[in-house]
Amino acid sequence: MENIIEVKKLTKKYKDVTAVDDISFDVKNKEIFGILGPNGAGKTTTLEMIEGLRPITSGDIKVDGLNVKKETKKVKEIIGVQLQATAFFDYLNLSELLKTFGDFYHRNINPDEILEEVQLENKKKSYARQLSGGQKQRLSVAAALVNDPKVLFLDEPTTGLDPQARHNIWDLVKMIHKKGKTIILTTHYMEEAEYLCDRIAIMNNAKIIALDTPLNLIKQYGKTSTIEFTTSHKVPIADIEAFKSVTKVEKVDHTYILHSSDVEKTLHSLVEYDEAHGVHFLNLQVKQSTLEDVFLNLTGRTLRE
Repeated sequence: MENIIEVKKLTKKYKDVTAVDDISFDVKNKEIFGILGPNGAGKTTTLEMIEGLRPITSGDIKVDGLNVKKETKKVKEIIGVQLQATAFFDYLNLSELLKTFGDFYHRNINPDEILEEVQLENKKKSYARQLSGGQKQRLSVAAALVNDPKVLFLDEPTTGLDPQARHNIWDLVKMIHKKGKTIILTTHYMEEAEYLCDRIAIMNNAKIIALDTPLNLIKQYGKTSTIEFTTSHKVPIADIEAFKSVTKVEKVDHTYILHSSDVEKTLHSLVEYDEAHGVHFLNLQVKQSTLEDVFLNLTGRTLRE
């Protein structure tokens, strides 16, 4: 699959502060590509340089073959951007707003079609200030679609939304993707990235420290999974710590929690112990590593403001 975005040795500096430090990556045509990272990692700055909204200190970016530095206006004509915060005209209803955005691109659009696409057709005569948080986010996506972009950028599209509204946005992103759009998004929600993204780049301290599919990232950086169970009678923790691939054992009330680097080997050890000592392991649950485990393993648990 050919690349629609190519980023080479991209750097952004503010005097003595390096916000993005010599990063390179490609985005394949028609994929959903995620950029994850703690606050201040450089995610939004990276997006804004690709979008032509922020000057590039050094490096090169191409979007659909266009050089962002030299052909910024052409790049902006083929992308759609949903920012973290968007302000709309107070005295234009939704239909009028989208027509106005269409005029910016010299396009005669049908606002009803776009509003139907984002499930806001029944709000076309309403003002943006009358919408709920989830509806405002869908309106932001609608505004980003008026020029029928090849690439859609979504910067933390579900921040602050309740679970129902968040899942509604996820369905919308999937629907837009099925129509052949390339989508790049940033998010703080690991479940969101794991559900939506074909590939993910994890940024930390202005650099990309990992890039792969969610499944491969979990396999490579997940480290351990957990096995939880109760027992028919008390088992010495030292016995369990001797099991193959067990890296840590915790006991909470009557529940044993095993951290394992190889679940299959650990389960085999449990079966052998049961056969040898007549101990039955009850209510057994295996919890595999998640993308959140990967994220914390790679970026640490220190709070970033």
